[in-house]
Amino acid sequence: MRFAKVYLEISNLCNLRCAFCPGTKRPPRVLEEAEFSELIKKLRPWTDYLYFHLMGEPLCHPKLERFLELAGNEGFKVILTTNGSLLAKHQNMLLAAPALHKVNISLHAFEANDLTMSFEDYLAGCFTFGRAAEGSKLVTYRLWNQGGADEKNRDILKAMHDAFPGQWAAERRGTRIGQRVYLEYGDKFDWPDLSAPDGGEKVFCYGLRDQIGVLCDGTVVPCCLDHEGDIPLGNLFEEDLQSILASHRASAIYQGFSSGKAAEELCRRCGYARRFG
Repeated sequence: MRFAKVYLEISNLCNLRCAFCPGTKRPPRVLEEAEFSELIKKLRPWTDYLYFHLMGEPLCHPKLERFLELAGNEGFKVILTTNGSLLAKHQNMLLAAPALHKVNISLHAFEANDLTMSFEDYLAGCFTFGRAAEGSKLVTYRLWNQGGADEKNRDILKAMHDAFPGQWAAERRGTRIGQRVYLEYGDKFDWPDLSAPDGGEKVFCYGLRDQIGVLCDGTVVPCCLDHEGDIPLGNLFEEDLQSILASHRASAIYQGFSSGKAAEELCRRCGYARRFG
């Protein structure tokens, strides 16, 4: 088995507190260089695409440049998901990193209640990065807030049209607004939470099919939305991934989804997984 992507959480720290994000109650933690090197060597046989994300803001990590270099040395293509507030500060470093394949920018981060810059400055930084990256990196702007705090989307789109005035075109991956630059819309969804209402066992998910997640303490989880590590399958610092995926719990999750049923309580309480019903 190989995965389309693996989410490696290099830190669970973030500089913002966004309304759409549940955050985490786990102890604050940042991967050290030796730990990162160990994890990516264990993950290399399983995927070509490494996402520096699960919880946390990857641009907050003090060794991000070094991690990009190490990941590139192992042959990974790296994808970052960011709230965009630190793009201007790290723009030159990111554009110069050969391993960086794609940057996802969550524009709905304007909902954050501690944004330290104006709305206009925030958008300017996000769009300046996209223009500078045109043709060299994939950039996707996300507005995953439909049915939520989407009242400012008209202003966002106006500023985006000013920044990318060329002809926009609908494509499979989203609306192309520039050379390798895209806009994605999405509905607001409810993150899985053990305290959320039970939605029933009829659920399908791509967790353990096209993706897994690794938290910054080495815990392997079945998907990128298990923000508290409620479904720990094992620890990659202590075991190899082959053994973790062969565990009874991991097998039960995989087989359950094969028949359209959730084997875990958390999956029964996941609003995102309902999209695949």
